[in-house]
Amino acid sequence: MSSSTKKQGPAQGVLDNVVGHHLACARVTTHVTFIQHIGQPLDLRPVEYSLLMLLLANAQLTPKQLAQSLALSAPNLTILLDRMQVRGALQRVRSEVDRRSQHVMLTDAGRALAEQARALTPPMEADLDGCLSRAERALLIELLDKIARHRPA
Repeated sequence: MSSSTKKQGPAQGVLDNVVGHHLACARVTTHVTFIQHIGQPLDLRPVEYSLLMLLLANAQLTPKQLAQSLALSAPNLTILLDRMQVRGALQRVRSEVDRRSQHVMLTDAGRALAEQARALTPPMEADLDGCLSRAERALLIELLDKIARHRPA
């Protein structure tokens, strides 16, 4: 961001070049947008939305796959899965191949909720259309994915 396009305010010092600071600032805007479009209407947290979208895109996933995709520890994933199972959105079923393994799947109610959330996604994303061109949006997603895949030594 050039100095002519930055918001006026106190000097940021080293924060001008700290990626995490800029991610945190952008998260405020995207979180408010999420709450307005999906969070409040469907009573979903962002991680619950992500879980539903992953399960909607994949017939079934293992807890390990979900933990990796959502960047959650096993205990935190268990809490999330328990909460969504109590809500009636998902079920855990034993693998037919390996009875020690579980698969997580949407219930009919969970699929309906996920479909509602998916339908509300384009209007939510449209709220950000004014600040990024299509090319900038694609580049931002590519760069954020690159950061997310980076594992510091």
